[in-house]
Amino acid sequence: MRLRRDSGLYGYERALHRAGLDPVAGADEAGRGACAGPLVAGAVILGESRARRIEGLRDSKLLTPLARERLYGEITRKAVAWSVVAVPPEECDRLGMHVANLAALRRALVRLDVAPTYVLTDGFSVDGLGVPGLAVWKGDRVAACVAAASIIAKVTRDRIMAAEHLVHPQYAFDVHKGYCTPLHQERLDAYGPSPTHRRRFVNVRRATKVEDAVAYGQDETHEQDEQDEQGEVRAS
Repeated sequence: MRLRRDSGLYGYERALHRAGLDPVAGADEAGRGACAGPLVAGAVILGESRARRIEGLRDSKLLTPLARERLYGEITRKAVAWSVVAVPPEECDRLGMHVANLAALRRALVRLDVAPTYVLTDGFSVDGLGVPGLAVWKGDRVAACVAAASIIAKVTRDRIMAAEHLVHPQYAFDVHKGYCTPLHQERLDAYGPSPTHRRRFVNVRRATKVEDAVAYGQDETHEQDEQDEQGEVRAS
C-alpha cells in the first residue's frame, strides 16, 4: 500500500479502498496509563461519502472536552458502525495492562455491527481478528477511523470517571480522570485506594501498604490497651 505524505487524515482509508479492502475499521484505547478506572477501547468504521465525512477529526488528546463531545455525537450519528467496551480495574489487574489493552481492542472490533475487511490500530497490532490489519504509529493522528475511535474511547471513559466522582468525590476523579497527577496522588495518599483503583500500579500498592500499616498500628494499640487494662485488674 502506497500512501502520499499529503494524503490527509482519510488517506489510509482511501488507499485501502482502492486496494479492494473495504470497510476499514480503526481502534484505539483510553486509560491505559491511568491508575484508576477502567480501560476503554473504541472501534469505528467511517463512511466513504461526503455526507458521512466528519470534519475536525483529530487525536482526542489534542481536542478540548467540548470539541470531543461534539465530535462524539457526530461520529455516533454518521459512522457506518461503532462500538465501545470497558475493561474494569480488577480485570486490568488480573491480566496486566498490555494484555488488557489488546483484549479491549479485540473486543471492540469484534462487537462492530459491520465486520471490517481491514483493521487499523494505534500502536499495537491485534491478532485473532480473522482479517488483516496494520498497527500505525500515532494512528490517532494520521488515520481518520483511528482518530474517531480515540474520541469514542476518551469521551466514554471521561463520562465513567465523572460518575465515579459522584461516588468517591474525595479523589477528584472529575479533574484528573484517574491519571497519575500530583492532585490524584495527594488524594490517594490521604484516603487510600478506592474500589476503582488498579492495585498493580506501584503508587496504588504503596498507598495500600500505608493504609494497611495504619490499620495494623491501630489494632496493635488497641491490643496493648487491653493488655494494660488486664494488668491493672490483676494488680488490683
